[in-house]
Amino acid sequence: MRHKTPHIAIFDTFKTKKNKFTGEAKRQRGIITHLAVEKNPELKTRTAIAHAIAKSNGILWQNIYSGIFKDLDEVLIPSGVVKEAGRLPLRRGPKALQLEGVPFYELTETGILVASSIEELGNIRMTILESYFNNMNSNISGNDVMKKSILLLLKTIPSFVIKIISAYIYAYTNGEIDTITPITIDKFRSVLKEQISIEKEFIESYDVLSQNQKLLLKDFFNILANFN
Repeated sequence: MRHKTPHIAIFDTFKTKKNKFTGEAKRQRGIITHLAVEKNPELKTRTAIAHAIAKSNGILWQNIYSGIFKDLDEVLIPSGVVKEAGRLPLRRGPKALQLEGVPFYELTETGILVASSIEELGNIRMTILESYFNNMNSNISGNDVMKKSILLLLKTIPSFVIKIISAYIYAYTNGEIDTITPITIDKFRSVLKEQISIEKEFIESYDVLSQNQKLLLKDFFNILANFN
């Protein structure tokens, strides 16, 4: 089912350079990354976000401010990834603006989950996912198995969890599902059923192999991965 929310561009790459993010993608990833780690409200205004992203990219903040403004007001806020968290008082400027204050922002529940797909956050992604699934409502049908399984996989095969969560979020940014939160087994299945068919086949086959066959496969994968 396709949603009509603005396009979240965090996975967008150039047509001729598939491994290079577009400027819009970089800005949106920067905004989400910044809000995922920053706690100080004064550093979560549009200007502060522009300064932080500009500094990390070695450019002038004035050159990206209008883009940050557009990404927030036209994409990330309408799509439910970011929300206004409050307003800070202005010490200077017109009286009306001083009374109105300057908005600062934070990630929504959806935004926090989207952040877990952004590589720039490193191990913080695992913390985000652990927190999300630990707080998942287990009373909804299918959620208990999913919750326990994801938490187990985060401890044993974290890269696999990152893979399926990123695929899930990509489907959302691509308009294939309307919402990503709360995660339900039905939404998960609709996105991942085909994508995890290889892993499912491997687990089912591996379970019936002899110990020698398992060791053989282990050696094979170690050779492929250049491990000793």
